[in-house]
Amino acid sequence: MIKVLFVCHGNICRSPMAEFVLKHMVKERGVEKDFVINSSATSCEELGNPVHRGTKNKLYEMGIPCGDHRAIRLKKTDYEKYDYIIAMDNNNLKNIALIVGDDKEGKVSLLLDFTERKGQNIADPWYTGNFDKTYKDIEEGCRGFIEKVCSAL
Repeated sequence: MIKVLFVCHGNICRSPMAEFVLKHMVKERGVEKDFVINSSATSCEELGNPVHRGTKNKLYEMGIPCGDHRAIRLKKTDYEKYDYIIAMDNNNLKNIALIVGDDKEGKVSLLLDFTERKGQNIADPWYTGNFDKTYKDIEEGCRGFIEKVCSAL
């Protein structure tokens, strides 16, 4: 079982988008039974709030359901629970380290580290309003991730 946790600032835009995009991809490949995929926030600002309407609309446009996801916060114990903790940007990486401590097992990375654009951030559509670009970047990162992981299955 491969356990993946996507992390962004509020868990209403980027990390739930990545969660549901990856869930859709593993389902398309017929390997959903091999994965546990979730998302969380580094802040407390949006706890309990639903997926942002821009994310929800983009996922709907792409034929990807997002259910009734509600924002939750990353916990220290998540480090032991997940195999991959995937951040959307460098600020998320810093905040993840503050919450979970040292990444002694090398579980924490940026989503775009699974592409040729290593080290790059996924722009926050909360500020940019560009959910199309965010989706494109997340889809690219998830494709790179699934190619890496599924080649090992």
